Amino acid sequence: MKAEKKEVNAIVLDVLMKGHADDPRPQFKREPVVQAMGLEQFKLLELIPKPGVIINLHDKVYIGDSERDKIERVKRRISYDELTPTAKGELPFMIEQVVTEREQDFVTFFNKAISITPKLHMLHLLPGIGKKLMWEVLEARNKKPFESFADISTRIKSIPHPEKMIQSRILEELQDKDVKYHLFTTK
Repeated sequence: MKAEKKEVNAIVLDVLMKGHADDPRPQFKREPVVQAMGLEQFKLLELIPKPGVIINLHDKVYIGDSERDKIERVKRRISYDELTPTAKGELPFMIEQVVTEREQDFVTFFNKAISITPKLHMLHLLPGIGKKLMWEVLEARNKKPFESFADISTRIKSIPHPEKMIQSRILEELQDKDVKYHLFTTK
């Protein structure tokens, strides 16, 4: 369960140089918009680029409090439904990239996941993990903490791709606004 804090970096999912197509204002009054995903908490954001700056898909942009080189301001936070078709198409690939780059954070999740309620464990929230598999993970990590995704899949034969479980959960948390527990994203 993540604590709410500001995103510092984001990855570009789509660039709308002429703004949203459904914007009722005349085209010359629309501002360019960038749809992006935060790299820490996977927040979906709408950013306003600085005038004259070229921003491409998959660019990593700084959106923290210091001087920004490409982004003028963070306009607002958006929901999955507000993403353009291009951004929705890019999202799974960008989640996969971020999970791969931050592998150690997610391996730590497997090592430190705890019970949420007496009957529900954090590991249960990952797709494909039931009671039996959860106990297998807990016993394996008690013997020796996991070191990588490869280590998890080697020691727990029923989990051939732990990174795919994490990616599926992140996507589910972003897509479904009724998800009760957020492991990797914030509401």
